[in-house]
Amino acid sequence: MIRDRFAPSPTGNVHVGSLRTALYNYLFAKKMGGEFLLRLEDTDQTRLEQGAVDNLLDALNMTGVIPDEGLIKEHHNIVQKGQHGPYIQSQRLDIYKQYIETLLTQGQAYYCFCSKERLEEVRNEQKDKGETPKYDGKCRSLTKDEIAENIAAGLPHTVRLKLPENHVISFDDLVRGAIEMNTNDLDDQVLLKADGFPTYHMAVVVDDHLMAITHVIRGEEWLPSTPKHVYLYECFGWESPKFVHLPNILNDDRKKLSKRQGDVSVGDFLAKGYLPEALVNFLALLGWSPENQQEIFSMAELIEAFDLTRINKSGAVFDRAKLNWMNAHYIKEMPIENLVNHLTPFLVNAGVITEQEISAKQEWLSKIAEILRDRIEFFAQAPQELEMILKSDFIIEDQEALALLHEESSKRLYQALTTKIEATEVLDAARGKAILKEIQKEEKIKGKMLFMPSRIMITGEMHGPDLTLIMDVLGKDEVLNRIKSVASIMQL
Repeated sequence: MIRDRFAPSPTGNVHVGSLRTALYNYLFAKKMGGEFLLRLEDTDQTRLEQGAVDNLLDALNMTGVIPDEGLIKEHHNIVQKGQHGPYIQSQRLDIYKQYIETLLTQGQAYYCFCSKERLEEVRNEQKDKGETPKYDGKCRSLTKDEIAENIAAGLPHTVRLKLPENHVISFDDLVRGAIEMNTNDLDDQVLLKADGFPTYHMAVVVDDHLMAITHVIRGEEWLPSTPKHVYLYECFGWESPKFVHLPNILNDDRKKLSKRQGDVSVGDFLAKGYLPEALVNFLALLGWSPENQQEIFSMAELIEAFDLTRINKSGAVFDRAKLNWMNAHYIKEMPIENLVNHLTPFLVNAGVITEQEISAKQEWLSKIAEILRDRIEFFAQAPQELEMILKSDFIIEDQEALALLHEESSKRLYQALTTKIEATEVLDAARGKAILKEIQKEEKIKGKMLFMPSRIMITGEMHGPDLTLIMDVLGKDEVLNRIKSVASIMQL
């Protein structure tokens, strides 16, 4: 059975690149009838952040990238589910030490007692000579007695992988093809740190083997380390999984997407009112392309279409305009009830409506939602967009708009609008539409000369959402007041 995993570190909010990695693992597992596992890699205790695990699981649950096994959130509690646990690396230290002992016994690893200061000095000397910085092997040949004496003296130490000289390590990457590297170009990687925690390189190999992972799908930043992982599989006599290294997500300047360029976490986008399904759809197409030109996908359609062989080698630019377009598409297609539910928290936060008013103003909110549906790309834009539509103290400065108001037909339009609106009992969308049709027939004013001046009188703008919906939301008195406020401009 196909088994893959997402194995992040709990170091803060979930980066969109991490969500894409999780998504590709999820899509592949589901496409192949396999299992998707979530494991927590917390061996670097200095980088842990409070609340990071909750943020991680919430991001996965909200976007529908839900693990079959490993860390799961059930009823607001974090649990470990599956037969291959524990799924938190800091709870697996005894397992790693067992395999470290195996490598030491086989002569494929060694104790290193070099201090940080010495290692830094060696690196600096190598850099000065134009050499690639790497460990110089000082502790590779220590005798058993020297090792025992150092340990007895309480000297801090690590355990390093003992790479053979001039040994070619080869593996196939399903995206990048055959890759070879000579051990002479590699470093004797630390496997066990002085604090007793394994490094990523040791833990990832042991965990992936013991958890029966068949495919490792991860970011391309791990590609240079993969030969060391492949060699560790050789040392243990294990079959290595298949590797897939994903292209980086890039900024507009084609550098790796970073916080310096703005929002990069899943939480940032969801908090601004991007829909989870739109974010997933967008990220799926950053580095992978379907066989056809389809751009809008449900999760089920993504699973059906996903194919590892169609993952790109080159980096994909995070095009925010494309994300905005895609999110706007989902907003336009959303049922009105759902749209109201998504909009309301943003309107409450902006003080447009209070929590206490929500239930009584559902009809008003539905009208607002219809007005905003085609005008926003994400929900955080709603309060400002609504303010632009509903503000009564607008100033008409556009010269084309002013010219339209000074047309002779606009003066007749003004009189007809005020007369008919004053005479109507309730001004809703249906009555507003009927009034405009009556004026068209009676005054012989139509098209642009009917709708644009009417909109300018009521909103101050030449273009915008359905005018009759705006009339409905504003109501009779407010519409009349706005129309009459432009009388002086029209010299009436």
